[in-house]
Amino acid sequence: MKTLGNIIWLVFGGLLIAIEYCIASLLLMITIVGIPFGIQTLKIGLLALWPFGSKVIDNGNAGGCLSMFMNVIWILIGGIWISLSHLLFGVFFCITIIGIPFGLQHFKMAALALTPFGKIIV
Repeated sequence: MKTLGNIIWLVFGGLLIAIEYCIASLLLMITIVGIPFGIQTLKIGLLALWPFGSKVIDNGNAGGCLSMFMNVIWILIGGIWISLSHLLFGVFFCITIIGIPFGLQHFKMAALALTPFGKIIV
């Protein structure tokens, strides 16, 4: 079921979302300061490519000072807008019964897009 969900996800926009995240990641990695943020967008892009069957868990240092500082910078720069867009798509997909699994995946991506530092995808 996970494979079928992932294939449907890829066909109906998941591949486009993943490509957008990869382009944004490459643009962020142009500067040395943007490399940590580019790595986090790659993390979200990986989840956007194959969301069914993957989980987002906290890393051992999720409450660390550096992770918290980077998450605050991330939220101020653009993480809030990415997260709100995933929340909007999640609500949009949850209107129908067929779209609920896809809406739940957008909610998972919204949580990661809000605070990506200190999290890993399994």
